[in-house]
Amino acid sequence: MADSPVLQCHGLRRKFGDLVAVDDVSFQIAHGETYGLLGPNGAGKTTTISMIAGLLERDAGEVSVAGKPMTTRTVQAKVALGYVPQDLAIYPDLSGLENLVFFARLYGMSRAQAKGRAREVLELIGLSDRAGDQTKKYSGGMKRRLNIGVGLLNDPKLLILDEPTVGVDPQSRNAILESVSGLSSAGMAVLYTTHYMEEAERLCDRVGIIDHGNLIAEGTRRELVGMVGEFDSVSLTASGDVSAVAQALATMDFVKKASVTEDGIDLVVSDARDNLPGILAEAAAQGVAIKSVEVTEPDLEAVFLHLTGRALRD
Repeated sequence: MADSPVLQCHGLRRKFGDLVAVDDVSFQIAHGETYGLLGPNGAGKTTTISMIAGLLERDAGEVSVAGKPMTTRTVQAKVALGYVPQDLAIYPDLSGLENLVFFARLYGMSRAQAKGRAREVLELIGLSDRAGDQTKKYSGGMKRRLNIGVGLLNDPKLLILDEPTVGVDPQSRNAILESVSGLSSAGMAVLYTTHYMEEAERLCDRVGIIDHGNLIAEGTRRELVGMVGEFDSVSLTASGDVSAVAQALATMDFVKKASVTEDGIDLVVSDARDNLPGILAEAAAQGVAIKSVEVTEPDLEAVFLHLTGRALRD
């Protein structure tokens, strides 16, 4: 079972009247993998995960979680699931600890088990020092982290996070991202929806780009960038006979363009990370001293623009 995907969904479709919100969406997530569902607001992300979580009836398609079929009526598949919605699902007059104990009791834990698990989760999300405070006194970021904590109480095999950093300050956002990264490192499968390209690039092992209800591309960041033929830019600050180096580099298969600049050389290359040693070795062979190297890789914003003809946040 460890080799089987934690989540498998195939052919998901949902209409609201004449609007097709999700159309034939399929993907899977492995143990310890963070999968990002990236797209603008209104692209179909929340509708997709609501069907996956068994909260919304689907018009077509199949979903299984940890090998169990998921519907709005099944229970077994939901036992393996943690779901963190965009809206906060916590009680403001209860403390952080009381909130977690309450939800843990809903999972059927004894009072002692619930309190013990709540304290473990508070440690995971970095709120142990505020456990006794009413959550209405929490910052927006702390409330978001507690919201994630509720989704972790049952130690799920699959955690679904629906845009968990919306409206939080940069420090809290970074804490949330670090927490999510730690979960996948510990072996949990994570489905993470976002319209922030930089979050998808930082967290996700694979990304599915969704727009107008269609999954238009899927893969690792490098695979997605490769689909649209984007190349890396390398800027070398150098001294010496840079013209000779530029001419020599221009003959290499992985170099698409080499230009001499006032400070050195600008290159357009494929797979800069793999080919940078060869570039530096050629410069050294020509007696050129490299003072600094700057590599700029294309991002998912460029991929989305290429695939849809508009920016991610349009």
